Amino acid sequence: MRPVLVVEDVRKYYGRVAAVDGVSLTIEEESVVGLIGPNGAGKTTLLDIISGVVRPDTGRIKLVTGEGEVDLTGRPISYITRMGVSRAFQIPNVFSGLTVLDNLRTALIASRRLYTRPTRSYEALPGVDEEAHRLASLVGLEDRVEVEASSLSHGERKLLDIAMALTTKPRVLLLDEPTAGLSAVEKGRIVELIEGLKRRGIPMLVVEHDLDVVFSVSDRVVAMHEGKVLVEGKPEEVRSDPRLRVAYFGE
Repeated sequence: MRPVLVVEDVRKYYGRVAAVDGVSLTIEEESVVGLIGPNGAGKTTLLDIISGVVRPDTGRIKLVTGEGEVDLTGRPISYITRMGVSRAFQIPNVFSGLTVLDNLRTALIASRRLYTRPTRSYEALPGVDEEAHRLASLVGLEDRVEVEASSLSHGERKLLDIAMALTTKPRVLLLDEPTAGLSAVEKGRIVELIEGLKRRGIPMLVVEHDLDVVFSVSDRVVAMHEGKVLVEGKPEEVRSDPRLRVAYFGE
């Protein structure tokens, strides 16, 4: 399959500590890459680098499009989002005082402002309401559109955050701990959504602590330890690799 996002030999130092130390990985079209590792492995820092929150010290981040390669290295978040890389966060980044529908309307307006001149309200942008309802339905919140985000369960806020990330119609979706703090039922909804997005052809990089979730949704798994790639391969290969037990349990 064709690569969509390429990370090449990325490094990030904080003082003498290498939070990310020479990491390379590729996300291919219509695929899910799971990124795992114990606390402090460098997963979130790598996600921050890809999404533009943190600038790498060395290395390259490239988005591959039909028109060629786009260098995303060290570019602003707005540029990276406009080019097609969107992120949903571990702590849902939603507006608590707005309804589900208004959260999606706001995100849609913001995403369209990346490409067009600012508009004062969603009424002036055709199709915003319809698209907001479509995204709510896509993530399973169609019956909660008039509910304020503050009244949603933690799992529902996670679903809303993912829907808001989808408003930009991303070429690549980054999911940061999508099942953290969720019940088994809520985890099931997230897994079902990830599988549904994969069927729609959206490539994803999923950072996740729940190994059962990662191995169930991923086409390929990358395990990090102490800032480096420890092992990479198909889920069953990584799961059985003894180096993973050493990294997690010191055995």
